[in-house]
Amino acid sequence: MYQVIARKYRPQAFAELIGQEHVRTTIENAIAQRRIAHGYIFSGQRGTGKTTVARILARCLNCIEGPTATPCGVCASCLEIAGGNSPDVIEIDAASNRGINEMRELRENVRYRPARDRYKVFIVDEAHQITSEAFNALLKTLEEPPEWAVFILCTTEAHKIPTTIASRCQQFSFRSVDFAEVVKRMEEICGKEGIEADPEVLSVLAQAGEGSVRDSLSALDQAIACCGVKLDVAEVRGMLGLFSLDSLGAVTDALVAEDSRRMLDLVMELERNGRSLQHFCRELARYFRNLLVSKVAGTNTRLIAASSREQERLAEVARGFSEDDLTRYLQLTLDLFKDLQFSLQPRLHLEIGLLRLIQAGKLQPIEEALADLGGSGGPRPAPPRKTPPPSTPPVTASPQSPTPNPQSGPWRDQLHTALLEAGMQFTADAVEHSQVTESNGELRFVTPEEFGLAMNEKDILKVVQKIAGRPMRIKIDLGKPETAAAPLAKPKDDVSERALAHPEVRRFQELFPDAQVRVVRNLKE
Repeated sequence: MYQVIARKYRPQAFAELIGQEHVRTTIENAIAQRRIAHGYIFSGQRGTGKTTVARILARCLNCIEGPTATPCGVCASCLEIAGGNSPDVIEIDAASNRGINEMRELRENVRYRPARDRYKVFIVDEAHQITSEAFNALLKTLEEPPEWAVFILCTTEAHKIPTTIASRCQQFSFRSVDFAEVVKRMEEICGKEGIEADPEVLSVLAQAGEGSVRDSLSALDQAIACCGVKLDVAEVRGMLGLFSLDSLGAVTDALVAEDSRRMLDLVMELERNGRSLQHFCRELARYFRNLLVSKVAGTNTRLIAASSREQERLAEVARGFSEDDLTRYLQLTLDLFKDLQFSLQPRLHLEIGLLRLIQAGKLQPIEEALADLGGSGGPRPAPPRKTPPPSTPPVTASPQSPTPNPQSGPWRDQLHTALLEAGMQFTADAVEHSQVTESNGELRFVTPEEFGLAMNEKDILKVVQKIAGRPMRIKIDLGKPETAAAPLAKPKDDVSERALAHPEVRRFQELFPDAQVRVVRNLKE
């Protein structure tokens, strides 16, 4: 009967293990020093060797020559553990045996000595799915197990293991296997199986595994079934539903050309060919990430899971963009991918998202805009000011027009200065735009509605009484002042004159003609 490649070439000793050197070294040293723990937690993403290492550890402990870090592989114990039928190595799938009754049976089983071997090893896979009650039933046994029992809990979600359990075990975190090591392993297997595969095909298969050796080998098995003894990269990509650099590069070509029509045509082709728009967006985000990394780290970096030829092509494309552009494209694509997960109209969302990429490429970074403003070149011409036609004829002064109280100006000036000194900038601005009149110990403010929130009656009253030196009442009305508030007189001291005469300040005033310089402070004082 055919045996899949992932099982056929499963490591049977530490020497065959790829990656996880930190786990291998620690366990080998512990075995050599006879410091064997009664509980282990192996955590990490799928397909990184957790259960495989658990079985190797069981062979090391129960080998006839052991405990040894190099089991013989020919004794009855080694052969039975490799075949999965050893009476003293019990593997439990916690996904389907997660209840308290199963843990009670396991606890009863622990009490009996091994039938033949040195240790009774319990390998619990997917341990995070065990219920809280079942963990509680196992807790005492894990804390004080018999001398012949060893527990190995394997999990992809270590944070779900209760701390009471984790504190009684040695914990090992399994890492994603390096891209180059996965490619090398598949190359060795292809040589043994007589399969012809170039580096680009193996690179695609390793990318599909995303750091999981088992997933990569499963993809290799599927590719052999699809292509036979000679693997073709185009067929393998199609089989796995992956997008080539050429198809993803169509997006960057449209970005360079600022061609919105090409983006829409690309979405139409994807939908016409029955491709998953969500998957395309996911691959596009990975593509922009690789371009950004290539821009930062250069070619032939371990940070990109791709062959040397693909890395060169990524570097060539990345040279046409800045880091800021690629960072912006990556963030927009990630946001688009998140929206597509819940979209009822994925085509519409993808079209809008790709068009936003083109618009984002036309933006000028704020740093460059400020650099242009402060550059040594001549001032840019100020944009033409659009003066809307008056909706009503201009109002001319007449003898009947109301005039402000002569006391209004001084009061307003003193209040404005006092509020600025107190650090109440917003209230000072509101007072500046208000009409202020004083009558019979009451100060009345008529303030435009847009400044209403800044008119804090309690704060203004404190400042008013401080200026007047006597109790006063204030009244704040929101509305249009009867007369336009005259602009406050600005002191023409040396600091103000020098600041307003500065070339960059004058340049800003030319570019932003509606801007006003209200306060000039000497930061050295």
